[in-house]
Amino acid sequence: MKMKLIAGMGTILWTLATLPVAGEVITRVATQEKCVALTFDACETKTPSWLDKTILDFVEKEQIPCTIFVSGKFAVRNRSELQRISRYEFIRLENHSLNHFQHMEKLSDEAQKREILEAEKLVEEITGRKPIFFRFPAGNHDANTLRVVQLLGYRVVHWTFPSGDPDRGETAPKLTRWVVSKATPGSILIFHINGRGYHTGEALPGIVRELKGKGYRFVSLEELIRLR
Repeated sequence: MKMKLIAGMGTILWTLATLPVAGEVITRVATQEKCVALTFDACETKTPSWLDKTILDFVEKEQIPCTIFVSGKFAVRNRSELQRISRYEFIRLENHSLNHFQHMEKLSDEAQKREILEAEKLVEEITGRKPIFFRFPAGNHDANTLRVVQLLGYRVVHWTFPSGDPDRGETAPKLTRWVVSKATPGSILIFHINGRGYHTGEALPGIVRELKGKGYRFVSLEELIRLR
Protein backbone atom coordinates (compact mmCIF):
# COMPACT_ATOMS: atom_id res chain seq x y z
CA MET A 1 0.00 0.00 0.00
CA LYS A 2 2.83 2.37 0.93
CA MET A 3 4.69 1.60 -2.31
CA LYS A 4 1.55 2.35 -4.34
CA LEU A 5 1.16 5.65 -2.50
CA ILE A 6 4.76 6.64 -3.21
CA ALA A 7 4.38 5.71 -6.89
CA GLY A 8 1.16 7.70 -7.06
CA MET A 9 2.83 10.74 -5.51
CA GLY A 10 5.62 10.48 -8.07
CA THR A 11 3.08 10.57 -10.90
CA ILE A 12 1.33 13.57 -9.35
CA LEU A 13 4.60 15.48 -8.88
CA TRP A 14 5.65 14.77 -12.47
CA THR A 15 2.24 15.90 -13.75
CA LEU A 16 2.50 19.12 -11.76
CA ALA A 17 6.04 19.69 -13.03
CA THR A 18 4.92 19.44 -16.64
CA LEU A 19 1.85 21.66 -16.37
CA PRO A 20 2.33 24.99 -18.17
CA VAL A 21 3.00 27.95 -15.90
CA ALA A 22 1.33 31.06 -17.34
CA GLY A 23 3.84 33.31 -19.10
CA GLU A 24 6.81 31.02 -18.46
CA VAL A 25 9.53 30.20 -20.97
CA ILE A 26 11.97 27.66 -19.57
CA THR A 27 15.56 28.54 -20.42
CA ARG A 28 17.30 26.68 -17.60
CA VAL A 29 16.49 24.81 -14.41
CA ALA A 30 17.69 26.06 -11.04
CA THR A 31 19.50 23.06 -9.55
CA GLN A 32 22.75 22.23 -7.81
CA GLU A 33 22.94 18.90 -9.64
CA LYS A 34 25.46 18.87 -12.47
CA CYS A 35 22.95 18.01 -15.18
CA VAL A 36 22.45 19.49 -18.64
CA ALA A 37 19.87 18.77 -21.33
CA LEU A 38 20.94 18.40 -24.96
CA THR A 39 18.47 19.79 -27.50
CA PHE A 40 18.51 20.21 -31.27
CA ASP A 41 16.44 22.23 -33.70
CA ALA A 42 15.40 20.39 -36.86
CA CYS A 43 13.70 22.95 -39.06
CA GLU A 44 13.17 23.64 -42.73
CA THR A 45 11.89 26.71 -44.55
CA LYS A 46 12.69 27.15 -48.25
CA THR A 47 15.73 24.88 -48.57
CA PRO A 48 15.31 21.10 -48.24
CA SER A 49 16.97 19.85 -45.04
CA TRP A 50 17.91 16.44 -43.69
CA LEU A 51 19.09 15.02 -40.40
CA ASP A 52 22.82 15.52 -39.85
CA LYS A 53 24.21 11.98 -39.98
CA THR A 54 27.43 12.80 -38.12
CA ILE A 55 25.51 14.17 -35.15
CA LEU A 56 22.92 11.42 -35.22
CA ASP A 57 25.49 8.61 -35.43
CA PHE A 58 27.30 9.99 -32.37
CA VAL A 59 24.13 10.42 -30.32
CA GLU A 60 22.96 6.92 -31.19
CA LYS A 61 26.32 5.29 -30.50
CA GLU A 62 26.73 7.02 -27.13
CA GLN A 63 23.01 6.83 -26.29
CA ILE A 64 22.96 10.44 -25.13
CA PRO A 65 19.53 11.66 -24.00
CA CYS A 66 18.41 14.45 -26.30
CA THR A 67 15.35 16.29 -27.53
CA ILE A 68 14.83 17.23 -31.17
CA PHE A 69 12.42 20.09 -31.87
CA VAL A 70 10.98 19.28 -35.28
CA SER A 71 9.19 21.62 -37.69
CA GLY A 72 6.48 20.32 -40.02
CA LYS A 73 8.28 20.48 -43.36
CA PHE A 74 11.33 18.82 -41.86
CA ALA A 75 9.16 16.11 -40.32
CA VAL A 76 7.54 15.32 -43.68
CA ARG A 77 10.87 15.15 -45.53
CA ASN A 78 12.60 13.07 -42.84
CA ARG A 79 9.61 11.01 -41.74
CA SER A 80 11.11 7.51 -42.05
CA GLU A 81 14.36 8.38 -40.28
CA LEU A 82 12.55 10.29 -37.53
CA GLN A 83 10.24 7.33 -37.09
CA ARG A 84 13.24 5.05 -36.71
CA ILE A 85 15.05 7.13 -34.07
CA SER A 86 11.85 7.87 -32.15
CA ARG A 87 11.91 4.24 -31.02
CA TYR A 88 14.89 5.02 -28.81
CA GLU A 89 14.02 5.82 -25.21
CA PHE A 90 16.78 8.44 -25.08
CA ILE A 91 15.53 10.48 -28.07
CA ARG A 92 12.36 12.58 -27.92
CA LEU A 93 10.76 14.57 -30.75
CA GLU A 94 8.94 17.76 -29.79
CA ASN A 95 7.00 20.57 -31.49
CA HIS A 96 8.78 23.38 -33.38
CA SER A 97 5.74 24.60 -35.41
CA LEU A 98 4.57 23.65 -38.88
CA ASN A 99 6.20 26.20 -41.20
CA HIS A 100 8.89 27.67 -38.93
CA PHE A 101 7.64 31.25 -39.22
CA GLN A 102 10.28 33.23 -37.38
CA HIS A 103 7.69 35.68 -36.07
CA MET A 104 4.65 33.68 -35.06
CA GLU A 105 3.48 36.70 -33.04
CA LYS A 106 2.57 38.37 -36.35
CA LEU A 107 0.08 35.61 -37.18
CA SER A 108 -3.57 35.58 -36.11
CA ASP A 109 -4.50 33.41 -33.14
CA GLU A 110 -6.11 30.87 -35.48
CA ALA A 111 -3.03 30.75 -37.70
CA GLN A 112 -0.84 30.25 -34.62
CA LYS A 113 -3.03 27.37 -33.49
CA ARG A 114 -2.75 25.74 -36.92
CA GLU A 115 1.04 26.06 -36.77
CA ILE A 116 1.09 24.25 -33.45
CA LEU A 117 -1.63 21.65 -33.97
CA GLU A 118 -0.63 20.59 -37.48
CA ALA A 119 2.96 20.08 -36.33
CA GLU A 120 1.65 18.22 -33.29
CA LYS A 121 -0.32 15.89 -35.53
CA LEU A 122 2.78 15.08 -37.60
CA VAL A 123 4.95 14.40 -34.54
CA GLU A 124 2.26 12.20 -33.04
CA GLU A 125 1.87 10.24 -36.30
CA ILE A 126 5.62 9.67 -36.46
CA THR A 127 6.28 8.84 -32.81
CA GLY A 128 2.97 7.54 -31.49
CA ARG A 129 3.10 10.07 -28.66
CA LYS A 130 1.80 13.61 -28.25
CA PRO A 131 4.55 16.21 -27.90
CA ILE A 132 4.56 18.14 -24.61
CA PHE A 133 7.22 20.79 -25.25
CA PHE A 134 7.19 23.65 -27.76
CA ARG A 135 10.03 25.86 -29.00
CA PHE A 136 9.29 29.06 -30.90
CA PRO A 137 11.16 29.44 -34.21
CA ALA A 138 14.14 31.73 -33.56
CA GLY A 139 12.79 32.11 -30.02
CA ASN A 140 10.53 35.00 -31.05
CA HIS A 141 7.19 35.40 -29.29
CA ASP A 142 5.02 37.85 -27.40
CA ALA A 143 2.66 37.46 -24.45
CA ASN A 144 -0.30 36.54 -26.64
CA THR A 145 1.56 33.93 -28.68
CA LEU A 146 2.87 32.39 -25.49
CA ARG A 147 -0.68 32.29 -24.12
CA VAL A 148 -1.95 30.52 -27.27
CA VAL A 149 0.75 27.85 -27.01
CA GLN A 150 0.17 27.29 -23.31
CA LEU A 151 -3.60 27.04 -23.70
CA LEU A 152 -2.90 24.07 -25.97
CA GLY A 153 -1.13 22.39 -23.06
CA TYR A 154 2.52 22.98 -23.94
CA ARG A 155 5.53 23.91 -21.84
CA VAL A 156 7.68 26.35 -23.82
CA VAL A 157 11.36 25.43 -23.68
CA HIS A 158 14.10 27.56 -25.22
CA TRP A 159 17.81 27.50 -24.30
CA THR A 160 20.20 28.86 -21.70
CA PHE A 161 22.63 30.43 -24.18
CA PRO A 162 23.03 30.22 -27.98
CA SER A 163 25.71 27.83 -29.14
CA GLY A 164 26.22 29.85 -32.32
CA ASP A 165 26.48 26.70 -34.43
CA PRO A 166 24.62 28.12 -37.49
CA ASP A 167 27.64 30.44 -37.97
CA ARG A 168 30.02 28.90 -40.52
CA GLY A 169 32.87 30.81 -38.85
CA GLU A 170 32.41 28.97 -35.56
CA THR A 171 35.02 26.24 -35.84
CA ALA A 172 34.71 23.03 -33.82
CA PRO A 173 37.38 24.10 -31.27
CA LYS A 174 35.73 27.51 -30.79
CA LEU A 175 32.31 25.93 -30.45
CA THR A 176 33.64 23.45 -27.90
CA ARG A 177 35.38 26.09 -25.78
CA TRP A 178 32.31 28.34 -25.81
CA VAL A 179 29.76 25.70 -24.82
CA VAL A 180 31.95 24.06 -22.16
CA SER A 181 32.78 27.45 -20.61
CA LYS A 182 29.14 28.61 -20.54
CA ALA A 183 27.41 25.42 -19.32
CA THR A 184 26.25 25.39 -15.70
CA PRO A 185 24.02 23.02 -13.69
CA GLY A 186 20.55 23.04 -15.23
CA SER A 187 21.63 24.39 -18.63
CA ILE A 188 19.60 23.63 -21.73
CA LEU A 189 21.99 23.33 -24.68
CA ILE A 190 20.88 24.13 -28.22
CA PHE A 191 22.38 22.99 -31.52
CA HIS A 192 21.07 22.31 -35.02
CA ILE A 193 20.71 18.82 -36.47
CA ASN A 194 19.30 19.94 -39.84
CA GLY A 195 22.61 20.51 -41.64
CA ARG A 196 22.92 24.07 -40.37
CA GLY A 197 25.05 23.28 -37.39
CA TYR A 198 28.05 23.47 -39.64
CA HIS A 199 30.67 22.22 -37.17
CA THR A 200 28.45 20.68 -34.51
CA GLY A 201 29.16 17.12 -35.64
CA GLU A 202 32.88 17.75 -35.17
CA ALA A 203 32.48 19.57 -31.87
CA LEU A 204 29.88 17.46 -30.09
CA PRO A 205 32.14 14.53 -29.04
CA GLY A 206 34.58 16.98 -27.42
CA ILE A 207 31.78 18.94 -25.74
CA VAL A 208 30.29 15.76 -24.28
CA ARG A 209 33.68 14.42 -23.20
CA GLU A 210 34.75 17.66 -21.51
CA LEU A 211 31.45 18.23 -19.72
CA LYS A 212 31.40 14.63 -18.47
CA GLY A 213 34.98 15.17 -17.33
CA LYS A 214 33.71 18.05 -15.21
CA GLY A 215 31.16 15.75 -13.61
CA TYR A 216 28.11 16.65 -15.71
CA ARG A 217 25.38 14.18 -16.68
CA PHE A 218 23.31 14.50 -19.83
CA VAL A 219 19.63 14.06 -19.00
CA SER A 220 16.36 14.35 -20.90
CA LEU A 221 14.32 17.54 -20.72
CA GLU A 222 11.71 15.66 -18.71
CA GLU A 223 14.30 14.62 -16.12
CA LEU A 224 15.80 18.09 -15.96
CA ILE A 225 12.41 19.69 -15.36
CA ARG A 226 11.67 17.16 -12.61
CA LEU A 227 14.60 18.70 -10.71
CA ARG A 228 12.75 22.02 -10.43
